[in-house]
Amino acid sequence: MKRILFLVIFSFLGILVIYINNRPVPEKEKLPIINPAELNEEMVDPELQRLGLGHTIGNFSFLDQNGNTVTQEEVKGKVFVAEYFFTTCGTICPKMNRQMQRVHRKFKQDNRFRILSFTVDPETDTVAQLKRYADGHGAKADRWIFLTGKKVELYQLARKSFFVLKPAEAINQGDVGSDFIHTNNFVLIDQRMRIRGYYDGTSPKEVSKLIHDIGLVLEE
Repeated sequence: MKRILFLVIFSFLGILVIYINNRPVPEKEKLPIINPAELNEEMVDPELQRLGLGHTIGNFSFLDQNGNTVTQEEVKGKVFVAEYFFTTCGTICPKMNRQMQRVHRKFKQDNRFRILSFTVDPETDTVAQLKRYADGHGAKADRWIFLTGKKVELYQLARKSFFVLKPAEAINQGDVGSDFIHTNNFVLIDQRMRIRGYYDGTSPKEVSKLIHDIGLVLEE
């Protein structure tokens, strides 16, 4: 009887080992890489609309809330989230930056991650104004970076790199546009400066997904 029991147990363990060694390994969840050809045409400059591969965020140079010059080198090799806002906005921006505070709290100890908040109103949003705003939101200066500079350059980056401003809105204004960019989008960028997702920054549910997706990209 003991021999039969031993054989049954041995056979069961053998079958279990074979099953474990041969079961399919689930593929890791992976975000798409977003290029201009996959976006709504009205958001993409005509010269970029057919670009199906290889889009990356362009070079930039702006001042942060401490008056330091920040370039694309700050985020190369890191994951970051970009937004466009202005400090005197009383509609969607407060909602967006309450949600961005969630992102900041989650990742502010992780040196592989940054938040870049670009102003769309540099005439008002001076370095001193951004400093007050950043401090009011508990921003750790080397993790959540608020940026100001020349309006033309801020808007060109929005149009040709992040695609959060319609090209049609930049008319007869030196490539700036006749009004502020007023977008609720948070844009997730990976270590190779590629777009990996767009998220509604006013939606707690969307921002929860963003937080999840940041974790995925950090581990790639």
